[in-house]
Amino acid sequence: MKYRNQTDYQHDDASATGILITNLGTPDAPEKKALRRYLKEFLSDPRVVEPPPPRWLWWLILNGVILNIRPSRSAKAYQEVWDELGEGSPLLAVAKQQKQLLQEQLNGVFAGPVVVELAMRYGNPSIASALRSLQQQGVRRLLVVPLYPQYSATTTASTFDALSLELKQWRLLPELRFVNHYHDHPLYIQALAASVQEHWKKHGQPDKLIMSYHGLPKRYLTNGDPYHCECYKTSRLLAEALNLNQDQFQVCFQSIFGREEWLKPYTAETLKSLPQQGHNHVQVICPGFSADCLETLEEIEGENREYFEHAGGKEFSYIPALNTRPDHIQALVEVICQHTQGWYERSEFNATTDAANREQSKKRAMHVGAEQ
Repeated sequence: MKYRNQTDYQHDDASATGILITNLGTPDAPEKKALRRYLKEFLSDPRVVEPPPPRWLWWLILNGVILNIRPSRSAKAYQEVWDELGEGSPLLAVAKQQKQLLQEQLNGVFAGPVVVELAMRYGNPSIASALRSLQQQGVRRLLVVPLYPQYSATTTASTFDALSLELKQWRLLPELRFVNHYHDHPLYIQALAASVQEHWKKHGQPDKLIMSYHGLPKRYLTNGDPYHCECYKTSRLLAEALNLNQDQFQVCFQSIFGREEWLKPYTAETLKSLPQQGHNHVQVICPGFSADCLETLEEIEGENREYFEHAGGKEFSYIPALNTRPDHIQALVEVICQHTQGWYERSEFNATTDAANREQSKKRAMHVGAEQ
């Protein structure tokens, strides 16, 4: 393997801590061609789709059937939400704002240089491009923060795979730390609870609060993925913060794909059944999504609202994702601070001392033959 070198390295280079925030991804445009490219990358990931052997059979199904049918359908869905926030892809628009807000907050927390970059697991900006940008900005210590509160191999571990694929080509690696999850972090739970309480002030308290998470095939749970358990823990803590009893909320799973059994109960089927059970006022929150996207804006706010109303439900409202709420950003800042303890730029940095030390380092290196 030919390793990627940092050709402009100098012995007096300033260093920085890098914070790489990541999310799932988005197509470049709400068009069939862009969706086909995006879905191929997404559904080709063996972490996302674990078909029984032989793997080549899934390759035939994906390329021969799914990628010839689904891109058109998905493009229509994306077109419905593409400019809802006024900046194209809603997920990417929110993520860019999150990056900027985190940079502003962390500048006031870190004693030395800290650089925040954004990447998407699938699509753009890619993890590889974000890592190279961080390298060019002198990052020597790197914290990766996948914005998935609950761990799953399909999301969090897949992010690590992409990270490793790029870093294994580097000659000089940064010191690396990785946030697995923050599903039970007190500030994250507080932010969720505050968002619900604010929604209640405007819309009243519902008969039932639905906590909807992205689904997974049930066999992923039986094979050891902790996602299901972490979703339920988040929900329990949120219910406790809201003083809800067991009858006032329900955990469900959405975005079901394919014919095999997924984690139950399904969000769509639950919403169809609630009016017959006497629950005519329902609100839905999606605690597993750190930013609004197709799955919340189109699937929940649109498609699932229709299921509930067509079944006779009277009042339905979606509680937005935490997005750029100040309490959400503060929760992420706290997660970052916890995971960067002991790093140079976090608390030990002194600009004058750092400059002097770097100058001495360069002099010593050049004395023994270094060119720069």
